[in-house]
Amino acid sequence: MPEHGASGPLILAFDTSAAHCAAALLSGDRILASRTEPMTKGQAERIMVLCEELLSEARLAYADLTALGVGIGPGNFTGIRIAVSAARGLALGLGIPAVGVDAFDALREGHDGPCACAVDARRDQVFLQGFDNPAISAPALHDATALPAFTGPLIGAGGEPPAMPVAEAIARIAARRFASNPPRPAPLYLRPADAAPARDAAPVLLP
Repeated sequence: MPEHGASGPLILAFDTSAAHCAAALLSGDRILASRTEPMTKGQAERIMVLCEELLSEARLAYADLTALGVGIGPGNFTGIRIAVSAARGLALGLGIPAVGVDAFDALREGHDGPCACAVDARRDQVFLQGFDNPAISAPALHDATALPAFTGPLIGAGGEPPAMPVAEAIARIAARRFASNPPRPAPLYLRPADAAPARDAAPVLLP
């Protein structure tokens, strides 16, 4: 039997949509292990090892998992595909659901009321989505210095920090959504990939 000592679903969540490898293990409402490692390359080699390390710390195995959560972006094109491919493969092999969670929902987790969430898009731009702000309810690309008007705080790039680390937020959201038969995770791209291909090719995602 698992030794995590808490009731409720056991969720492994991870994210490589930015310059990091992040993972968290959630049992019920308690985070058992969580880690974020800054890195600009090598995520494909590191992310599964990191997940295995967290499971080992909690004296658990992949077979104990109830569901997976994965960050789907927007963010780094190659990084998003790495995490989504890993989540799809694990879910298929383990026979458990995988829940895709976008960066805006992850940023908002733990905040009640109107707000706007921003993800760094580089080139002095941000990806922005509003919550309880109808004029910006759809995510879009904006100049960082000319954001549209909105009610509530700005969370993320250029604003206040989120309430919790990204992988922990993804895990908590996935715990609420996994039982509703979610679709397979798919990358959220809000602009085309840069013209120059990555040195390490991203995994190919099947429909």
